[in-house]
Amino acid sequence: MSILIKNAYVLTMDKNDVGEIPNGYIFIENNLISKLGDNSEGVADHFSADIVIDADGAIVMPGLSNTHTHLGMTLLRGYADDTALKNWLEEQIWPAEANLTAEDVYYGSLLGCLEMIRSGTTAFCDMYFFMNETAKAVEKAGIRGCLSYGMIELGNDEKGNAELSAGEKLISDLRGKANGRITAMYGPHAPNTCSQPFLARVKEAAERDGVGVHIHVLETEAELNYMKENFGMCSVHRLDAVDFWNTSKVPVLAAHCIWMSDGDIKLFAEKGVTVSHNPISNMKLASGIAPIQKMLDAGVKVTLGTDGCASNNNLDMFEEMKTAALLQKIGTMDPTALPAKAVVEMATTNGAAIIDQKTGVLKIGNKADMIFVDTKKANATPIFDVYSHLVYSASGSDVKTVIVDGKILMKDYKVLVLNEEEVTAKAKEHALKLAEKSKTK
Repeated sequence: MSILIKNAYVLTMDKNDVGEIPNGYIFIENNLISKLGDNSEGVADHFSADIVIDADGAIVMPGLSNTHTHLGMTLLRGYADDTALKNWLEEQIWPAEANLTAEDVYYGSLLGCLEMIRSGTTAFCDMYFFMNETAKAVEKAGIRGCLSYGMIELGNDEKGNAELSAGEKLISDLRGKANGRITAMYGPHAPNTCSQPFLARVKEAAERDGVGVHIHVLETEAELNYMKENFGMCSVHRLDAVDFWNTSKVPVLAAHCIWMSDGDIKLFAEKGVTVSHNPISNMKLASGIAPIQKMLDAGVKVTLGTDGCASNNNLDMFEEMKTAALLQKIGTMDPTALPAKAVVEMATTNGAAIIDQKTGVLKIGNKADMIFVDTKKANATPIFDVYSHLVYSASGSDVKTVIVDGKILMKDYKVLVLNEEEVTAKAKEHALKLAEKSKTK
């Protein structure tokens, strides 16, 4: 299968070559970009392809990567809003999650995949339960997923053994799945729900199996205080004592990282830890403002995530980009903080690097994961700077075409890989049943 895209405003995100091609073409063969360049001289008209797409009036760019979410939680969208974090988690979300079935997670994940396709996300990192069901949804939807089973050990050795075994099984089950579109990481929940010895075991298992680690870190001030009161140091330095942050063998993805000190930031930069910044969820749960500009200045790798739909309440990465930029500006009282181009890099190249390094940049030899952003709209007129437009003006609803691994998932706003009516109806049915079960117990 070959696809020719022409008359596009190509935004490659390639720091080592041309970044923007106002009149560009892309030639896809199988799942790879085989040709790419300037079409002002009509070069692309000489190519023969199975499918030709005229992308006039569209920005063609790498698909967005959502590096932290809980896809099955789409069923809990709006379930416990405007609630304090402790109550939200312990009295609302955890009791509801205790009633989740594998089928619930499948349809919740399928709904999440549909929402991501519609809003331009082509790859994501997920941590949740019944992850083989999420894998089935990802395989059907055609997007790219890096999946983790969320392990909570609470200092209990027996529970820890069971949790680690479940994580190991997922790694084994997903190896090579969906022609490499589905990968896996170990997913210990957080330093305050998993003991230091357990987290050391997880890191050893990850290095043995050659996969990364995905963990929540310093999401709340309560976590910071708990760790200091009980261990005399914060989560970051306590785990550094067991070399948890060493990325020389496998990547480490740390979600939230709100309550980071300057020393923590320096350590993450030195160790090569990747941070997933989740500004909307952090704001909604009043968790705080992560020092993202400080992290970038120090050389920390920063990506973007939405978190789960129960605390966001959507998976629109365009909304996440805008919020990330604005929050840093008001948080630092500096309008130059976190400029638009840096935010787009966080959502594309930086995020893709933790999921699949052959994505996130449109260049010859890379996998064909890309989105078309419609610019023939009122909110896209005029465009003086493409990065500024993507961050401050565009939204997920402006994404008109999505290609992943050389396959067209959505074309001219029509999703080709899923029956939208069926997916939304089944997800709604399961969500209502879950809510009813949770309220009667």
